[in-house]
Amino acid sequence: MLNWLKVNLQYITPKHLLSRAVGKLAEAQLGSVTTAIIKLFIKQYNVDMSEALHSDPEHYSSFNAFFTRPLKPEARTIDERDDVLIHAVDGTVSQFGDIEADSIFQAKGHDFSLTSLLGGKPELATPFKNGKFATIYLAPRDYHRIHMPVDGTLTDMIYVPGELFSVNPLTAENIPGLFARNERVVALFDTPVGKMAMVLVGATIVASIETVWAGTVTPPAGKNVQHWTYETDGEASIKLKKGDELGRFKLGSTIVACFEPGAIEFEDLAPGQVTRLGQPMASKD
Repeated sequence: MLNWLKVNLQYITPKHLLSRAVGKLAEAQLGSVTTAIIKLFIKQYNVDMSEALHSDPEHYSSFNAFFTRPLKPEARTIDERDDVLIHAVDGTVSQFGDIEADSIFQAKGHDFSLTSLLGGKPELATPFKNGKFATIYLAPRDYHRIHMPVDGTLTDMIYVPGELFSVNPLTAENIPGLFARNERVVALFDTPVGKMAMVLVGATIVASIETVWAGTVTPPAGKNVQHWTYETDGEASIKLKKGDELGRFKLGSTIVACFEPGAIEFEDLAPGQVTRLGQPMASKD
């Protein structure tokens, strides 16, 4: 009964209003109040501050500065082997496997549309049909910057408006089409293993999604899909190396990575498995 309430109350909660209000609070610089909130969060979620570049909660002027904290350079090791794709985030494997035509597995009894996930644009989805996907959930205690699994050149960015349901495992098991319903930012890259889509999915009280090339993409929330294209050669092209930061969440969420057919083979992944930035996720097929 309790789980039913947790899921169904989300349908009537003013999720965008709540999320933007929390976002403003998270950006506020409130001195000792901010420090007290950060300390409470660290204790509540057992955050390992020994890995943070700045371990003292008083260093952070706002909650968002703490939440998107950088790690010490030695905290994560990037697997540099040319045939290895790395995990892009610290998180937990939600699902992974084959994209069945245009369908991606969400949880028992639920799938969602690849084309819808990528903004309803069939021409962008076509390269990934019958390819591979991995969905990784970032819990509140996790490091919330997203990095490149492989070298890539940015070709497109798409902002897709949508809901802001929670993306925790309980919600993923009960809200149909969750990741193709929530607000999200899609980044498409040309890589040595073909096209790659990195989808940054928003969620309840996710105050902001940023990329390193465009800054804050949301908020403000839009009402229409927006599509940007980028040069792929020349000095103006945006090229990121494996392990480079791609973007960040200000308050929790999920990423969905998609690859072309025959491009990669996943390592020994399993739903519920903890991931760490820089560790092997897949190898070139």
